[in-house]
Amino acid sequence: MKDFPLFCANERVYTDEKITVYDKYSNEIIGKACVADRAILEQAISWGKQAQEPLRELSSYERRDVIFHIMTELQRRCEEFTTLIVQETGKTLLEARTEVSRAIDTFRVAMEESTRLYGEILPLDIAPRSRNYTGYTKRIPVGLCFFITPFNFPLNLLAHKVAPALATGCPFIAKPASTTPLSALLLGEIMAQTQLPKGAFSILPTSAALAEEALLDPRIQLVSFTGSAEVGWKLKQKAYRKKVILELGGNAAIIVTPSANILRAAQRITFGAFYQAGQSCISVQRIFVHEDIYTPFIQELLTQTRQLKLGNPMEEDTHVGPLISEKEAMRIESWIQKAQEKGARLLCGGKRQGSFLEPTLLENVPPDEPLVCEEAFGPVAVIEPFNNLEEAISKVNQSRYGLQAGIFTEKISEALYAWKNLVVGGVVVNDVPSFRVDNMPYGGVKDSGFGREGIRYAMEEMTEIRLMVLSEQ
Repeated sequence: MKDFPLFCANERVYTDEKITVYDKYSNEIIGKACVADRAILEQAISWGKQAQEPLRELSSYERRDVIFHIMTELQRRCEEFTTLIVQETGKTLLEARTEVSRAIDTFRVAMEESTRLYGEILPLDIAPRSRNYTGYTKRIPVGLCFFITPFNFPLNLLAHKVAPALATGCPFIAKPASTTPLSALLLGEIMAQTQLPKGAFSILPTSAALAEEALLDPRIQLVSFTGSAEVGWKLKQKAYRKKVILELGGNAAIIVTPSANILRAAQRITFGAFYQAGQSCISVQRIFVHEDIYTPFIQELLTQTRQLKLGNPMEEDTHVGPLISEKEAMRIESWIQKAQEKGARLLCGGKRQGSFLEPTLLENVPPDEPLVCEEAFGPVAVIEPFNNLEEAISKVNQSRYGLQAGIFTEKISEALYAWKNLVVGGVVVNDVPSFRVDNMPYGGVKDSGFGREGIRYAMEEMTEIRLMVLSEQ
């Protein structure tokens, strides 16, 4: 156990106030994170504003070299980050290793994209009056950014904001989740080794109230938030004069058609529903299976689900670890019980012990129950038969969320129909909506968010087009 300093204007700062961080499995203290007060937040904003010009003046190779250092240090310290993520989140060793590996990929892509901030030459001679004029565009960093990240991917979701900011030359202040701030502070330790201009970055564990105050500061030009829909849309209202990127919740759906490979579909859906104990905004929560294959598919899905082992996330053969807190496990347990009271049938799981909840499958859940219409964010999924693809897609679209959805089919016509008609940010064919590669555009519609992440797409959000018109007369 040690104290983790916060980072204000690239420098370590120790404070008297600290957040105690617990191992989510053993409940032992693993570290204490220093907390920023209003004075430190003001320093971070002030220095961040001053860093805008020197960051903008960095050449693309200098930005690339900074990101290269971060990437190589993450590679070198991979096991250190992996262990810390397991401890502070409760995710399994495999899941933590995957997160670190993805963070390395995220910085690698940003390193490559940092030299590709292209502009355009625009022919303006579309009318006699502009015969001798030409337009040129280039992308300019928006300025100081404020990032808020959740607990479930404490390293890689931060990387998805930090990496494009560094690639474009935007200074930033990051507020990690109070339950999992240590991975972010360890990343700050690596960034502090670089030659970034003073004020280029700050990583500040702080209160939600102070973070909201910061959003109103006119010196901050862009806000990127990952978290719940309720909080995200309120922040957007408050920061209405700024650029805002929201990556919010979901209750992702998967459709299994008669032509699907039942074994593969069951294996992947088991993963998609229960990896990271279901604590992902693209975790499979709603499963729609064609009535012609409903019974054999359910049998295979139950076989796969019952093979999952709950336990110590530091053990290699553990599939499902604890939830982030016992309070969250109790909430989901109550949703399961409420659904059963309304006529749902429990197929497997449903038992809770402390912050552990068994992987749970139910059928016949009424559509107005939270397990269907809200984001469960836990190891539970509901199953429902359908008669035709149009019906299944209509049911998927009834959700107020629209992040990602998936379909298992061997027919390209069905894949294209789903892509055209599912009202979501992304459609995954022959895999689960939980699938994500870190360079693809990622984000949702409806209550699932606003804007896109994925390095190149986030870089577009973090820059503005500046036009120059040249007269040749």
